[in-house]
Amino acid sequence: MNKNILVTAARYSFPHEAELARSSLEAKGITAFVADAHTINMQWLYSNALGGVRVQVYKRNLEAAQAILNTDYSSCVESEVDCDEEPKCSKCGGVLEPYTKGKRPAFVVFILFGFPLFFYQHGLRCTHCGYFTQT
Repeated sequence: MNKNILVTAARYSFPHEAELARSSLEAKGITAFVADAHTINMQWLYSNALGGVRVQVYKRNLEAAQAILNTDYSSCVESEVDCDEEPKCSKCGGVLEPYTKGKRPAFVVFILFGFPLFFYQHGLRCTHCGYFTQT
């Protein structure tokens, strides 16, 4: 069996996620390649149809690559960041959640015309009163 054949170690929806994975693998000494990134950059709606952006490695490195990519570093982040405090609404004191205002209409216009006609805003929305705060 030829161990110089490229196999897919992981798939991602966006090219930047695949590039981060490739960088992680190469930092550990595993040669990796990103496939389909340019196609999905040109038309991101093709991501699901193509199976996402693929990170490929040589077959001989597949198990080591998957072990590296499946490593969970969330405990390291939690120890560095205080995750206990949730943001509170300035109007009612309710819990805030991430929210993108105008995302649905922008998506519908993009599907119909091929380009967005207006902008959407990222921010936080109160789960109790619905107050939106732009971030």
